Amino acid sequence: MKKKLYDDQLIVITGAAGFIGSGVVRYLNDKGFSNLLLVDNLEQGAKWKNLVGKKYYDFIGINELLPWLVGREKDIEAFIHLGACSNTLETNGDYILENNYRYSVKLAEYALENNHRFIYASSAATYGNGSLGFSDDHDMIDKLEPLNLYGFSKQMFDMWAKEQGVLQKLVGLKYFNVYGPNEAHKGNMSSMVYKMYPSVVEKGVVSLFKSTEPDKYADGAQVRDFIYVKDAVKMTCNFLENDIGGIFNIGTGQATTWNALAKALFKAAKKPEKIEYIETPKSLAAQYQNYTKAEMAKYCKAFSLPGYVPLDYPLEKAVADYVTNYLSKDVRW
Repeated sequence: MKKKLYDDQLIVITGAAGFIGSGVVRYLNDKGFSNLLLVDNLEQGAKWKNLVGKKYYDFIGINELLPWLVGREKDIEAFIHLGACSNTLETNGDYILENNYRYSVKLAEYALENNHRFIYASSAATYGNGSLGFSDDHDMIDKLEPLNLYGFSKQMFDMWAKEQGVLQKLVGLKYFNVYGPNEAHKGNMSSMVYKMYPSVVEKGVVSLFKSTEPDKYADGAQVRDFIYVKDAVKMTCNFLENDIGGIFNIGTGQATTWNALAKALFKAAKKPEKIEYIETPKSLAAQYQNYTKAEMAKYCKAFSLPGYVPLDYPLEKAVADYVTNYLSKDVRW
């Protein structure tokens, strides 16, 4: 980390009490940085637990941020904008567009006007059913067709940045299937590792959805690009060290089956494997993806990597870390 960037200026982190956001705070704390302005909404739930033991300059509510910024232009070096409604089943369009699109535009305009680094969360949900692939090439942005309102709101901001000609001045990150500590507050939106763990411990069984395309994928052989939150956070913070701009996938570049994920969980919990397959709920079937895998060539090229992302936590190590150090102890990262 280049300390010269942040000796006396603030890094503003929105969504700071959330899953990835609180991980970013932990990562930066571990690097020796506490000049962090944390921004979030703590009206409901237990997200505040994700901030216990962390160091920061101040915490303010998300509705307080825009007024707070006035006159503090020189006090800020960078934004990591992760705050958004991430519920893929949310149907209130006015609410989600105000939170995920219009608020982001206002914040980005402020950062651009004052030459602040601006890193924001886009989403792999923008790729829709994956029929057009999972390329973070800017030429693909206008062609993508998200399957839900959440993905649409993220797509709107990506398109705004492209149309304004500022994509290279910003960093948009398309997170794939992130899992790991600090996701307990997410409820139905938490990862399947988090959801499956109690069943593994208490019942010794994991329930996976049957394939909706049995001619292409056997039951449990549907694949995802699963990335551990510690790797996703590190990749996010890597963009603080340079002036690289554009949209980038944040994934492993590897396709892992649900069966392999479940087996890693059984192994970490020291339980015999037992997997059952259940019908996919109708509410999910229409937008269910049987295959996702991030194309990581662009990220690898930007960071001079050898054609693949060297992970600190490949699948089995990641699941073991999550189970042993967090889930089994009910503690945060």
